[in-house]
Amino acid sequence: MALIVQKYGGTSVGSLERITNVARKVIQHRGQGHDVVVVVSAMSGETDRLLRLAKEIDPHPNEREVDVLLSTGEQVTIALLAITLNKLGCPARSYTGAQVRILTDDAHTKARILDIDEERVRRDLNEGKVVIVAGFQGVDANGNITTLGRGGSDTTGVALAAALKADECQIYTDVDGVYSTDPRVVPNARRLDRITFEEMLEMASLGSKVLQIRSVEFAGKYSVPLRVLSSLVEGPGTLITYEDAQMEQPLISGIAFNRDEAKLTIVGVPDQPGVAYRILGPIGEANIEVDMIVQNVGADGTTDFTFTVHRNDFDKAMGILKNISNTLKAREVKGDNKIVKVSLVGVGMRSHAGIASKMFRALADHGINIQMISTSEIKISVVVDEKYLELGVRALHDSFGLEQKPEVAR
Repeated sequence: MALIVQKYGGTSVGSLERITNVARKVIQHRGQGHDVVVVVSAMSGETDRLLRLAKEIDPHPNEREVDVLLSTGEQVTIALLAITLNKLGCPARSYTGAQVRILTDDAHTKARILDIDEERVRRDLNEGKVVIVAGFQGVDANGNITTLGRGGSDTTGVALAAALKADECQIYTDVDGVYSTDPRVVPNARRLDRITFEEMLEMASLGSKVLQIRSVEFAGKYSVPLRVLSSLVEGPGTLITYEDAQMEQPLISGIAFNRDEAKLTIVGVPDQPGVAYRILGPIGEANIEVDMIVQNVGADGTTDFTFTVHRNDFDKAMGILKNISNTLKAREVKGDNKIVKVSLVGVGMRSHAGIASKMFRALADHGINIQMISTSEIKISVVVDEKYLELGVRALHDSFGLEQKPEVAR
């Protein structure tokens, strides 16, 4: 008998009809002889509604009380699903994160899971019950309710699967798997049968919104097989697992992109030791995360230093650069918040040359100028003008034939 942890997102439980649909899926898996633990999010839109209420009272509400408020969204869902299952003749019991005792640190609104006491869950499973656990939430050492941040229900599901040593963690969402790129940009994007944890981590960090990045990190760390499925249509979904040395890996698994990019350049600073720290030190102290970095040294002994940040941090970072430009004797500070990052991802790159040149050729053929380049073993990222995003993604998807059964690295 297999133990399966299933996580259902907000759209999957967005109405009583959809909650009934989830209940029937759970009963179907039980009928196949599986033990089932279900993790659910709040009903679609509920977390945003609760947060709006808090901010109507105080634009910067106390974070401890925000966690108390937001955790009620999942409590509604677990109760409704348990009521539905019991009505359909399937014994079920619901638990909040605190009742299971999902122990977290005390970082309200963005807590991290430290430990899970799975005793209650195992006892109910042994008694033949379906166990339903509220996602997105836990409790700290002092008994305060905490939440895990956006997408935290994915992390709850994976963490429970790890603690219970489940055979598989199934993430049900509004898409039927992981695609070679966003089907809204490339209609003939292909659903991937499987992808490695490493590739999925890159895709998530580079802009793919299918899975929360912390959940993928957790699954990789504890060797939890993950499967992304649709709660609305039947299908095998996409399995996320370790790279199999016996498998021939596709050269490119997918194309990720991120619209939330901005670029800043400080021009003509002295080319000397410590200058990078003098630029990025104040940026880091302002809690601004830097992504890509390029430094170009000129013949006159000065350097141009360019880096990217999240678009929301653009104005703040620009202000910091302007403040330090006089100290550094810089000629100019420039910025551009109308750029995007497009990335090829694939473990097959490790053993195959020529991927970068093929990528650059495809973009050049469509008149798309590359502003910055970043590479790793399994990805190549470029920064381009945001008006070329969809054209660039489609060009690369066609160039690498990602709508077809993939070419493999040998």
